[in-house]
Amino acid sequence: MKSNRFFAAAWLAPLLSCALLPQPARALGFSVLVSPPRVEDSAKPGDTYRNIIEITNVSDNAAHLSVQTADWTLHPDNGVEFSDALSAGSCRPWVGMEASEITIGANAKRRYRYEVAVPADARAGECRFAIMVEGDPERLKGDVAIPVSGRIGVMVYLTIGDAAPQLEVAGKHTAVVDGRKVPVLSVHNSGNAHGRLEGFVDGTDAGGKRYAFAPSTFPIMPGETRDIALVPEGDESGSPTPDIVYPLQLKGHLDWATRHLDIDATFDR
Repeated sequence: MKSNRFFAAAWLAPLLSCALLPQPARALGFSVLVSPPRVEDSAKPGDTYRNIIEITNVSDNAAHLSVQTADWTLHPDNGVEFSDALSAGSCRPWVGMEASEITIGANAKRRYRYEVAVPADARAGECRFAIMVEGDPERLKGDVAIPVSGRIGVMVYLTIGDAAPQLEVAGKHTAVVDGRKVPVLSVHNSGNAHGRLEGFVDGTDAGGKRYAFAPSTFPIMPGETRDIALVPEGDESGSPTPDIVYPLQLKGHLDWATRHLDIDATFDR
């Protein structure tokens, strides 16, 4: 089995941010961009879902790449682990790829096709997999030559039938995020598809200052409870995160899918 723990080594850290954030993915070790970094769509049982990713070689040399699928796990600390081995209930046998190896010319791009043949008897749920784009191994310079290959994962979430998330607040606390203490909601998903929180919720601290809080956009998987940090927005884009004087009162709602998650809570230091 071949697996990667992206939070295990510093040189792999850019791969994690590429996999989870809404921006083109780029990895150390090879000059390749992949877009989009995430696909969220739906299909019905018996459908063949088709889509593309765009792979761009931004170097002055041709790039030889391998492309394959992988299963993945999102851990409680938001680290991602990819695995080439089929996990229990994996939908990867449904997935067809255009080619296992491709070559892209210098400063060129390619639209790469893939499809998912959903069985007619597939149950409502979610087909999740990653499309892994990997460069040829390169040798790191040093006392001992170590072959290293850059690897980028594009996350695919395909909702099957009428599957949907069902989110509810299961607890609350504070935690230090990027050096600042912020409110955190523990959100449980009792549905059969992943969900994400969006929007802003109003907060008033002990000093009477009002802030708008935005949730982290990490997915909440079916059957799990995940901590979602709420980060206060500055008055202007790019301004420092304001200091909060606790206790803090939050009131309002955040959005998920077509529904709202009501919030009315006090956070003590």
